[in-house]
Amino acid sequence: MSHLAGKKIILGVCGSIAAYKSAYLVRWFIKKGADVKVIMTVAAKDFITPLTLSTLSTHPVISDIADEESWNNHVELGLWADALVIAPVTATTLSKLANGNCDNMLTATYLSARCPVWVAPAMDLDMWKHPATKRNINLLVQDGVTVIPPAIGELASGLTGEGRMPEPDEIGMLVDKHFSTSQHWSGKKVLITAGPTFETIDPVRFIGNRSSGKMGIALAENLSRKGAEVTLVLGPTHLLPNCSNIRVVHVESAQEMFEAATVAFENCDLGILAAAVADFRPVTVANSKIKKTDSDLNISLAQTQDIAKYLGSVKKKEQLLVGFALETDNEHENARKKIISKNFDLIVLNSLKDKGAGFQHDTNKITILTKDNKQLHFELKDKSEVAEDIVVAIEDYFKK
Repeated sequence: MSHLAGKKIILGVCGSIAAYKSAYLVRWFIKKGADVKVIMTVAAKDFITPLTLSTLSTHPVISDIADEESWNNHVELGLWADALVIAPVTATTLSKLANGNCDNMLTATYLSARCPVWVAPAMDLDMWKHPATKRNINLLVQDGVTVIPPAIGELASGLTGEGRMPEPDEIGMLVDKHFSTSQHWSGKKVLITAGPTFETIDPVRFIGNRSSGKMGIALAENLSRKGAEVTLVLGPTHLLPNCSNIRVVHVESAQEMFEAATVAFENCDLGILAAAVADFRPVTVANSKIKKTDSDLNISLAQTQDIAKYLGSVKKKEQLLVGFALETDNEHENARKKIISKNFDLIVLNSLKDKGAGFQHDTNKITILTKDNKQLHFELKDKSEVAEDIVVAIEDYFKK
């Protein structure tokens, strides 16, 4: 069963030898019941005619912001679409998208789009491997764009390797799968905690940690794009989610996070506790800055409220609770203990021993452990890709 029936899809086509595959992709979407409009770059017309794509899509192909017949409104197109798929996308257009270079109808529509975006790169092997291309890919991934990895095969240059545009049915099925999961999350209420907490010592100093909130924010963006109603309880960080429909509750201390999370979780289907909450707070807080003296300073600390343990104790049968564990020793054993003591359904484990994982990084390497003793291991990935892995694991658990 296709989940694309009635969906409005913009297909962007760039100047690549692989542009002929776009005709097959239009037909694939149409057969699944989607309404397709095509935007071509000027260079794309050298590889496939607009007449071919307009005939298949039953809509005039759009290339220029203003043509002989009308002015094409990129804002309206961006709002019209349920999905924007750019296949093939060239190295040039990748660079323009990543850097907000809005000099044609396709890039203008991309900047106006509020829908999910997929890009399917097609280029020669050395171009795909070049650091500049990788840098642009990383920027797009950070912006929430799904990059469909190129296939391996014979290229136009005669070389063999990565760079081929994936087959149209492969691209189509990825978009179809997205709308399948979107139906799962539509209307679901989700609480996510993210970032550090700061526990005040005096008006200047605090106890905190190095959490940036990137992982929790990536999860909030992922679930919001899939249709969930997300409340993000966010500790002190300079980062904010890109999705405007995420409800953000700013907090500073562990107590403030506890109070906000408790209220939000009461009516939620899912809680994801990705915040790095301080375990201790000063017993007394100085009203003015503590001055340096010749003697040592001793600060008495008390435990903060255990948010995870409390939410686990009040969790209803139909609610799911997902925790995070950042460990340095006996990682799996400690994570298993947390599943039991906090009443988690799943826990996301990462280790500070893994290069590129943990605080401040754009990447993470995780293992997901479930209450029924299953383990899922993942390689080092960008945190937006890690978020997708976590969400898919939660979806699978929901279905049990």
